[in-house]
Amino acid sequence: MRIDIITLFPEMFDGPFSHSIVKRAQEKNMAEIHLHQLRDHATDKHRRVDDYPFSGGAGMVMMIEPVARCIESLQKQRQYDEVIYTSPDGELLDQPMANRLSVLSNIIILCGHYKGIDERIREHLITKEISIGNYVLSGGELAAAVIVDSLVRLLPGVLGDETSALSDSFQDGLVSPPVYTRPREFRGWKVPDILLSGNEKLIREWKNEQSVRRTKQRRPGLLDE
Repeated sequence: MRIDIITLFPEMFDGPFSHSIVKRAQEKNMAEIHLHQLRDHATDKHRRVDDYPFSGGAGMVMMIEPVARCIESLQKQRQYDEVIYTSPDGELLDQPMANRLSVLSNIIILCGHYKGIDERIREHLITKEISIGNYVLSGGELAAAVIVDSLVRLLPGVLGDETSALSDSFQDGLVSPPVYTRPREFRGWKVPDILLSGNEKLIREWKNEQSVRRTKQRRPGLLDE
């Protein structure tokens, strides 16, 4: 998988992409992540990428020219499956969406900033808009990092245990059941006996019951969906 990220602040990705699962995926050549400074595609000597909105109003708007130049320069090099824009009013990221995106080969992610981008970019160049929650961030970089992490960890061979991602919360529409490890008892707090029984059938049934119960308590909307 190749992911090209268009951003005003490429340095914000140093931490998220230099550690843990995303780092491992890159080292194994299972994921390529390329950062592109939008200002490099500005059309004036000041490398300006924003301007005042027509009709007035507070805030600045990302200009169409540098964004179009950057996206189109990438599209001349290869075919992209999706051109994603991180937007508060985009489709809410969930596990099924991450599953679908993880099988794609080439993705562009445009990080939003200011009061947004010129609407013509969304109309003519963007193929998918994604939000990571019903709140507003200072920019789209954190959202892009979340999207990348949610996709890359699903790539075959990235996780040490191939079945780990398949048992994550939301893969079956439920949140995960409780998990325990050694010691069996701590301060009188004990691991449920069923998990120590060795009876795989009963353990599976217990885990499913716990997932359903926890989903009802914490995320009942998932059951409605």
